[in-house]
Amino acid sequence: MSRIDPTKMSYKDLVAFKRRLDAAICVKRADQAQEVKAKLAALAQKSGFNLSELIDGGKRPAKRKSAVKYRNPKDPSQTWTGRGRRPLWLADAVGKGTKLDSFAV
Repeated sequence: MSRIDPTKMSYKDLVAFKRRLDAAICVKRADQAQEVKAKLAALAQKSGFNLSELIDGGKRPAKRKSAVKYRNPKDPSQTWTGRGRRPLWLADAVGKGTKLDSFAV
């Protein structure tokens, strides 16, 4: 393998080299992760387990849904939990002077 002397490279060449290096690092990391995962799976199977049983108990944790707090009276299918960005229908109505409480469920 030849040595690369970055002090003799132009800026453009250094940026291109960095891009290639970053891509190579990503590929090597993914390859190494696959190898480790395969080794862990083999060890788990040898011991009579499934890898997912050991990592997360065999189940994925259920996502908790937030309760609906606001509903559009013009279209009951449009709801909002009060989390995150206000939906457009609610933001428009509040912007026109309607009280937020009037949409409460």
